[in-house]
Amino acid sequence: MKTVIFDLDGTLADTSGDLIDAANACFRALGHGDMLDMQADKACSFAGGRAMLRLGFLRLGQPDAEGLIDEQFPFLLEHYGENLDRYTMVYDGVRPAIQRLLDAGYRVGICTNKPEGLAEALMQRLGMRDMFGALVGADTLPTRKPDAAPYLETVARIGGNVARSVLIGDTVTDRETARAAGVPSVLVTFGPTGRDVMALKPEALLDHYDQLFEVVEALID
Repeated sequence: MKTVIFDLDGTLADTSGDLIDAANACFRALGHGDMLDMQADKACSFAGGRAMLRLGFLRLGQPDAEGLIDEQFPFLLEHYGENLDRYTMVYDGVRPAIQRLLDAGYRVGICTNKPEGLAEALMQRLGMRDMFGALVGADTLPTRKPDAAPYLETVARIGGNVARSVLIGDTVTDRETARAAGVPSVLVTFGPTGRDVMALKPEALLDHYDQLFEVVEALID
C-alpha cells in the first residue's frame, strides 16, 4: 500500500504565529513585553517552545536561563493549548492534495514532534483530522524524530508499507528521520527556511501542494 507521512508544523500548516504568541505570553507575564517577532523568528518557533524561551531570555541578557525556561515552559504549553489556531494557517492546496492521495488509494498519516494531545487538538480545530489515518506525536513513543521509530509506528498504524512510503517535511529533523527509516524525503520550500532546504539534499522538493501527487508518484513505485 502506497503511504505518505506528513510532518505538521511548517509542512501542513504555518503554526509559527501561535507558537511565538505563546512564548511572548510568558515574557509579557514577566513584565518584559514581546521578545520574539512573528516574522523574523519563524524558524526558531519550529525548533520548539524551549528554543523560543531560550532566545527570548538571551535577548534579555540572560544566556544561562535553563531554570527560568523550566519554570515558564508549562505556562507556554498552557497558553498554546488554549490558543492553538488564532494565527495558524493551513498551507495553500493542502486539503485537495491530501484528498487526491486518498482517492488514489494512498494511506496518509502524521508524524510530528508536537506533543500528541496538542497535535490532535489542532488538527481537529483545523477540520482535517479525519483525513489522516493516524497521528504520532513527540510523546507517543519513548523516542521522537529524528529517531525512525515514530515514523515506522505511523506507517504501521495506518496499515501502510514502509518500503513504499515517503516522508513530507520541512527541516533537517525530517530529512534525518527519513534517512533513519530508509525512505525518501520531500522537503517543502515554503516552510520556515524556504529553499535553504535544498542543502539537505532531499530526494525531492515541493514548491506547492498542487505538485504533491506527481512528486510522490515519482518516488514510490
